[in-house]
Order: sequence, then structure tokens, then C-alpha cells
Amino acid sequence: MVKVPAVALDLAARFAAAGHRLFLVGGSVRDALLGRGISDLDFTTDARPDAVLALLEGWADTVWGTGMAFGTVGARRRGETVEVTTFRADAYDGVTRNPVVAFGDTIEADLVRRDFTVNAMAVELTTPEHRFVDPHGGLAALATGTLDTPGTPQVSFSDDPLRMLRAARFVAQLGFTPAPRVVEAMTAMAGQLERITRERVQVELSKLMLGGFPRRGIELLVDTGLAEYVLPEVPAMRLAIDEHMQHKDVYEHSLVVMEQAIARETDGPDLVLRLSALLHDIGKPDTRRKEPDGRVSFHHHEVVGAKMVRRRLRELRYPKAVVDEIAQLVFLHLRFHGYGNGEWTDSAVRRYVTDAGPLLERLHKLVRSDCTTRNRRRATALQRTYDGLEDRIVKLREQEELDSIRPDLDGNAIMKMLDIPPGPLVGKAYKHLLAVRMEKGPLTAAEAEAELRAWAGANGVG
Repeated sequence: MVKVPAVALDLAARFAAAGHRLFLVGGSVRDALLGRGISDLDFTTDARPDAVLALLEGWADTVWGTGMAFGTVGARRRGETVEVTTFRADAYDGVTRNPVVAFGDTIEADLVRRDFTVNAMAVELTTPEHRFVDPHGGLAALATGTLDTPGTPQVSFSDDPLRMLRAARFVAQLGFTPAPRVVEAMTAMAGQLERITRERVQVELSKLMLGGFPRRGIELLVDTGLAEYVLPEVPAMRLAIDEHMQHKDVYEHSLVVMEQAIARETDGPDLVLRLSALLHDIGKPDTRRKEPDGRVSFHHHEVVGAKMVRRRLRELRYPKAVVDEIAQLVFLHLRFHGYGNGEWTDSAVRRYVTDAGPLLERLHKLVRSDCTTRNRRRATALQRTYDGLEDRIVKLREQEELDSIRPDLDGNAIMKMLDIPPGPLVGKAYKHLLAVRMEKGPLTAAEAEAELRAWAGANGVG
């Protein structure tokens, strides 16, 4: 039933020779049954941690015991990573998600404490027939795509509230449907998520967003109220009807934009693009205004949204580079709508490219995905207009090395020409020349010098 990797069989023979039992367990079994392949191998055993460490040290290329307090020893052999954990029978204090570690004696007691039935299956590798152990119906749940807990979800989520986020993550990764009792418990216990550190929440959110069905995961978070403790700005968008009065709400629109952005990915799942698409309109609720003609406006929602993105993603402990990239995409996503039918000057096109920088290709995908109108003629016209903008960018790039626009004179040339030392004045002159370069394109040396001297004269420099 489960194709067991050779490295696992080799390790099992070593444990059997020492008189111990070894089980392939959890996600490794689940993924093998789904035909997804196994990256890291998880095992459980009756051997205590010291015995596990001794067995691995004589077998693996590298061994680490950083998890020994929790009964886990990790190792790497010929490029394969394995983790072996002693049977557990933990108890939880109901305050933190840290268990009071207690080692168990049976595989059945170990499996009942696991998060979901699809992760509570095991294969005993130290028996000739490779006995399949499934006391909680994990195989049947896998066949129907159902996500349920071995015991009651209330007890499971009280033990470790992070499991509620893991439920949404598995829905997003595997396309599963949570059992009604799981949804009920998540809804009733959403506030328990406050016990979890922001770093752990961020890790689960990122995995959810990178899954094959992120919309399902986000919808589960919103429907259960968990999103209020993760990305509260997302459910808030349900209150803002969009300016075209054509979408159910901005929340629904944002989910569609995310799906359309995913369809445009070319190099695998892109966390920055996906989060940018989901969050591009989060500034709308705070900028919603009803105009005299009855229409709804969201003026400057991209500016407000970029600030909100920075605040939320920093709170979730995302790396600075990720925060900066997503905030910049949110800030820039609306600029194309000033392009009209191609009225931008070359200067405006240069600024668009320069402001996007290395995010330009993602910005292209985000802007195109933001077109969700049901009017086929309008949608086609918008896509053609953006085609025209991309064509202009290509032509300017060929002519001007658009991706590396900088002033025609560098700082050293500015100091020499104006006879000034390093300092703020050099930066101001450089900024002025960059603006001229944006407006007029490449200048000759004489033209650049004339621009600099004109600026210096107007500012009393030199």
C-alpha cells in the first residue's frame, strides 16, 4: 500500500536488530498514500531517546539531538533527512501549546494525540508484512478528502490552538474539506489562537498561501473567525462594495484577483505575488466614501493599503524584504489606471519601471489580475491597453537600459564640476539630475552639465 524508501527499510533493519520497533508515521504516510512523494521521513519508535541517538550515530552521516527533550532525534544519511521520535503520551496545561512531555509504550497511544486522522496512520517497518496501523479511520478520511481529528476537536485544539491554523493550511495544501465538528470547534475557539506566537502563525499562513488551494484556506479562516487573529483586514473587506458596483464585495474581488495572479505564475508558487493580490485592496474599507452622485469611491486606498500591509506583516514577523516588496506592489497596483489609452509620456513610463524596480514582472501580473470585470469587451480593452504599456516598456528598455536608470553625472562628477565636498548638496544635485533624466531621457555630457549648472545657479551653489 505504501512504497517505503530504501533508506527507511535500512534504518528499520537496524532498529529491529536492536530489539526495537520502528514505524513510518504521520505526514510521511499520508503523502505516500497520496502519491505526493516523501521529502523528509518521520518515524516513531518504542526506543527511548538515548537509544535512538546511539542507533543513529552509528548509521547516519550527520546526527542532531536538539529535540531530545521532546523525544526527537534528527539525522541525515546520503542526502535523506529523517526524524525519529519516541512514542509520546503528552499532556497539555491549557495555557501554552508546550506539552508536558511523557513517553508512551504503544503506537495506538501515540497516534491518538496527533492533530488529524490523516496524520494518525503508521506503517510498522520492523514486521515482515509492514503492518498498516490506522485506528482512527485516516485512510477512509484520505479517500473522501475529509479533515477530522482523532479525538474531539475541542480537546485537540485546546491542547494546541495552532492545529486550527494547520487545519486551514491542510485545506489549502490538499484541497480537503473539514468535518462539520472541526469547523464548529474552530469557530467557537478562534480566540485561543492568541496563545500562539506571531512567528508560528506566520509560518502556517505562508504555507497556506503557497498551497494548491489557498482560496479555500482563506475562506475557512474568514468563515470561522480565525482571520480576525491572523489577517483581520481580509474579513473587513466584506463591508466595502467596490466602486464599479459589480462585485459582491471587495473581499470576493480580492479572492478572484489572487486566483488570477496564481494562474499567471511561471516559476512555482510566489508568496509575494499571492499576498499582494490578496491584500491589494485592504485600504478600501478605511477610504470608502459615498459621492454626491451616489457612487462609492476609495480615493488613495493604495497609499493607505500599503501602510496597512506594512503594519500587519511586520506584526506577523515577516522578513523586511518581503514586507517591503508586498507594500510596494500594493502601493503601485493602481497607477496603471492613470494610463488611459496610452496618454502617459515616456517620462511617466520610466517612473513606472523605476518605481517597480525588480518587482516589475510581478506588478505586470498583479495589474492584469486586478481586472475582474464581467464585461468581456471592457476586460479585453484593459488587457490590450496593458499590452501597449508593456510594449512601450520593451522599446524604452532597448533604447535606454531602462532597468538601470541613473543620472548622467555621478556624485564624483557633481563634486568636481561644482567644486563642493561630499554632503547633502551632492545628494540634492543627484536627485535633481535623476528627475531630469526621467523627464527627458538620456542626455549628452554637455546637456547634463548645463542642467547641473542651471540647478546650482538657482540654488546658490558653487
